Amino acid sequence: MHATELENMSVSVVFDHEDFLVVHKPPDCAVTRNSSDKGLLARLRRQLDSSSLIPVHRLDKITSGLWLLAKNIEAARALTTLFRERAVRKCYLALSDRKPHKKQGLVIGDMARSRDGRWKMCQSQEAPAVTRFISRSMRPGLRLFALFPETGKTHQIRVAMKCLGAPILGDSLYGRRPSSLLVPERTYLHAYALAFSYKRIHYDFKELPRHGRYFLDPTFTSALQTFDALDQVFRSNQWQPTMN
Repeated sequence: MHATELENMSVSVVFDHEDFLVVHKPPDCAVTRNSSDKGLLARLRRQLDSSSLIPVHRLDKITSGLWLLAKNIEAARALTTLFRERAVRKCYLALSDRKPHKKQGLVIGDMARSRDGRWKMCQSQEAPAVTRFISRSMRPGLRLFALFPETGKTHQIRVAMKCLGAPILGDSLYGRRPSSLLVPERTYLHAYALAFSYKRIHYDFKELPRHGRYFLDPTFTSALQTFDALDQVFRSNQWQPTMN
């Protein structure tokens, strides 16, 4: 999307609580000022006439989906603590046109900057990034991944997908040129679900992608429906972090 289009775009509110806000972030949109774009946070504050909104986690510019913001300092502290203590369950959806080294499991390892400025995953595990994942064939030449990051490292999911040999479709930083049959118009990474408890009340949000021809294809919906069993585990108390 062009900067002028982003500036004029109304931000979609998914849930409005007295202490926090959940919105749907579009792809290719920085959350803070970036070049000529003032950022999603500035537009949201202007749209809602509220200067007190505080982001409690981050999404890459290329990522679409659920974004959580606090409405006051107290809520920001409480929600930030939930993220820090791994008490927030997160699920991301991604597409790849490459076959992974394994179809489900765990990607774990320390992350470090490479010489070209990108992030890479190391074999050491002193303070590792931890990502669970499962995948399904969406259609020939295209695979759907559901990823559950237990940590919040920079570019964690994008690097994990690269390590699996299946970089995210459309990811110009970590990916490869897609097959001639695919023409991605965005990076296919979406923040699909958030679940957490706040003031003894449980909240569970899911939001389907709204942008991207392959996310809007009926075969995507069919493949996503096969994740129902794991989605129930994600919502339940059976979920336990791999590392504390």
